[in-house]
Amino acid sequence: MNISKLYRKRLIPMECILLKDDTVEYSSDDILITSWKTLNPKTEFSHGCSCYFYNEGFKVSKFYKPDGQLLYYYCDIVEFNFNEKENSLTVTDLLADVIIYPNGTHQVVDLDELADAQEQALISSTQLNRSLRQLNKLLNIIQQGEFPKLLEQMKSLGL
Repeated sequence: MNISKLYRKRLIPMECILLKDDTVEYSSDDILITSWKTLNPKTEFSHGCSCYFYNEGFKVSKFYKPDGQLLYYYCDIVEFNFNEKENSLTVTDLLADVIIYPNGTHQVVDLDELADAQEQALISSTQLNRSLRQLNKLLNIIQQGEFPKLLEQMKSLGL
């Protein structure tokens, strides 16, 4: 898939941002890999890379400290919408996330936002169910020790 525009859509807060400064490092029918610098300067991290897994419905990002040391992996549960006419991809954050630390520990975050989005009718029941199923799939991958396989393509690119 050849992407000319990449958008990040959030439900809380409601926004859709063109990721104009992200660099596409690799693209196929199954995944998209980008590298990026933070949109807003942060003290704890400055840059990273992301792998969008179209078939699985999640994005795995590596967040790096300013000195180049890995801070953590941040896994977003997402929904993909490709617009052929614009050759653009909109990635909607379905709110449930998993943070994986370099020591292997992990935590699930933002489930309260998922509940808030459902209560405020910001997310459909189909999206809510998809988010929970994709979260479950990701957690199974992590718990079975298969997470490193998700990183192979980024590593092969030196990311």
